[in-house]
Amino acid sequence: MLVGILSDTHDNMPQIRKAVDLFNLRKVGHVIHAGDFGAPFTFRILKDLEAEFTGIFGNNDGEKLLLQKISKGRVFQQPHIFELGGKKIVVIHEHHIVNALAASGHYDIVVYGHTHEPDVRKIGRTLVVNPGETGGWLHGKSTVAVLDLDKMEAEITGLDLNAGFL
Repeated sequence: MLVGILSDTHDNMPQIRKAVDLFNLRKVGHVIHAGDFGAPFTFRILKDLEAEFTGIFGNNDGEKLLLQKISKGRVFQQPHIFELGGKKIVVIHEHHIVNALAASGHYDIVVYGHTHEPDVRKIGRTLVVNPGETGGWLHGKSTVAVLDLDKMEAEITGLDLNAGFL
């Protein structure tokens, strides 16, 4: 199963649209958002995903009650732990305990955001994935990740800030 991962969208609606279009094109089965949606209106676009959805709140998410309602209960407090395709996944926003979570051996995959920097690596048998910033506001690069659960590999894909996919 392919899993789309995005984070730090920060209300950048054109980039969220590109991410949704890419995930739909790649036929991902599930999408994970690692926090910092921005406002609840981001779900005007995220509702077009042709996949299941799981998200967490980040440190810059406002109107959490409305975000929870519009997402139909699919945005959670962090850390959020769930299983997908037989893999145990923990999703957090901030990066401070990523290495400890991965080194614990309790999770197959640790997904995080906050740093706005892409990161794909292994710590022991645990895959660590940060898709970078989908919004592109901080570093001028818009990125997402696509995770292959069967291969336990993830790739970072750039989303052009001016046109389509890179």
